[in-house]
Amino acid sequence: MKLSISALTLFISAASAFVAPRTPAATQHCQSSLCMSTSSEDDRRAFVSKAGGTAAAGIASAAAGSVSTPLPANAESSRLWEAVQLPFEETLYDIDFDTKDHGYLVGSRGTFAETNDGGKTWEPRSFDNLDAEEEVTYRFTIASFEGGEGWVLGRPSLMLHSKDNGASWERIPLSPKLPGEPVGISGLGTAKAEMITSSGAIYTTDNAGRNWKAQVKETIDATLNRISSSGVSGASYFTGSIVNQVRDDLGSYLAVSSRGNFFLTWKPGQDFWIPHNRGTPRRIQNMGFIEGDIDKGLWMTLNGGKLLITDGAVDLASENFDFKEANIKTGGYGITDVAWRSEKEVWAVGGSNTMYVSFDGGKNFSFDKSANAIPGNLYNVKFFKEFNNMGWALGSNGLLLRYKGNA
Repeated sequence: MKLSISALTLFISAASAFVAPRTPAATQHCQSSLCMSTSSEDDRRAFVSKAGGTAAAGIASAAAGSVSTPLPANAESSRLWEAVQLPFEETLYDIDFDTKDHGYLVGSRGTFAETNDGGKTWEPRSFDNLDAEEEVTYRFTIASFEGGEGWVLGRPSLMLHSKDNGASWERIPLSPKLPGEPVGISGLGTAKAEMITSSGAIYTTDNAGRNWKAQVKETIDATLNRISSSGVSGASYFTGSIVNQVRDDLGSYLAVSSRGNFFLTWKPGQDFWIPHNRGTPRRIQNMGFIEGDIDKGLWMTLNGGKLLITDGAVDLASENFDFKEANIKTGGYGITDVAWRSEKEVWAVGGSNTMYVSFDGGKNFSFDKSANAIPGNLYNVKFFKEFNNMGWALGSNGLLLRYKGNA
């Protein structure tokens, strides 16, 4: 269905609150609508079933089904990460910090944890206003903090907002007119945030989610069907959704079609998304930015453990990009995420908890055995340059790895 959103501003009523009685045994951190409990009785994630976390949606297909470990790429494999013990074993999806010490971790089956010591220890958090059965039905997928304000997305569709560093939370109601489901949220400061949906609609708010203003004139399927996109394979008569949406540090977006047969880019100020050919017969698994900046180039992972990287900046108006294949020996294990720690140091993670590092900007990778003996899959790797470049890798079965370097 073609849907124009050029004039659509979603006016949403004031944030609604969860209403439920307090748990007397819980230690309360707030007096407002949605409080966090630190009571061991209410640490619900500590008591959920430990029989295997669910695989990460969308990205999980990139990981091989077997959990056996491939041989290292060379005899001098590094070990630059260490595991952090967590009080639960659910699949982890995202991590974010608002200071070098304070951060949140989110995952499947209602997993929500907080740290106040830079990630050395994590405490499960529960919403007192949700009973245990209701809370574990949510899969928290995105956490974003900026300037003391926090935003969290969950599935089924749920958006939470905090004005006090996560001490209390309120639920933000979403308009039924919203094209697609919210799949990304970025906190931008006091009462400000940016949201993207599975249909490619982008909205901003400057009043803590009470209303949202459209930034793109129409959804992706409307754009592609209107222009027919004859030069982009798979883009004509596109219907469906986009996956693996990622935002760079300056607000540009990159998204992959749900079938993995083409990708799209958008920069602030543009009216529409721009489609691009993948340039390969293999299905796209994931994509991202070099050093978190679309103007520095893109990376792309493909079925079969392939990693392609552009040689510097790209022409976003072009349908085709010049990707070059990196020298990485994965043994066919899928690569699920890639991140730049610096201009030269690049990390890739994937199926069977495999990790690879490059010290030449992504041209050549070697095997890192930090998670070699741990069953499962890694789905996300992130570095926080603003906090001494600390790094984290997240995966299934409650696996959280902290970057330690050669120290």
